[in-house]
Amino acid sequence: MNLTQKFLQFALLGAEWVLWLLIALSVISVYVMVERFLFFRPLVGGDAAARRGLLGALGDGDLARARKLAGTSVGVGTKFVAEMLDNRDRGVAAVEATLNAIRSEEKLRLERNLSFLGTLGANAPFIGLFGTVLGIIHAFKDLADSGLKPGGDSSAVVMAGISEALVATAVGLLVAIPAVVAYNVFQRRVKRTMGEAEALAQSALGLIVAHIQDSDDRSAAKED
Repeated sequence: MNLTQKFLQFALLGAEWVLWLLIALSVISVYVMVERFLFFRPLVGGDAAARRGLLGALGDGDLARARKLAGTSVGVGTKFVAEMLDNRDRGVAAVEATLNAIRSEEKLRLERNLSFLGTLGANAPFIGLFGTVLGIIHAFKDLADSGLKPGGDSSAVVMAGISEALVATAVGLLVAIPAVVAYNVFQRRVKRTMGEAEALAQSALGLIVAHIQDSDDRSAAKED
């Protein structure tokens, strides 16, 4: 048996298993969409709500109150501020390093599982097309095995097989479209959340650094 015959035997399995694969992928994509929606929902407006009070406390030099406010907020930016405040005793360099580290960590947390949606949205149509090709091969093989000549009932057999095969392409598109939409929506949410968090963190960083420098200056003055 040559290689072509082996691939033909595989193709004759039909497109039904491809449909089950697409259904399984669609279930996973729905789970990811729901999980990401529930994840982002409490983050909306979190940094904006805490911004005035947090920056006010930092501006007044009340770092204890600022740390308490940052710890009770669900915003990403307030998490940045909390981490910086926890490391303020180590100096300006440590605070800035903490911000850089937590920024990367939070971005990964916000983008978790989004690559699956993007990959599924880009490739589900091709998976469906693959199933359609398998179905068409199966339909023509059935026609060849029937020994019928083109036209009449043979054409009906082929058309029926092709129509069933095209279902795979339709299902692939049905799976891909919501995945692409959700991926774009959540990516915009990631950018907006990180933008708001970065704005708050940079404002807080300036105040924290100023407080650290003032403390260092006072300590140096006492030593003198």
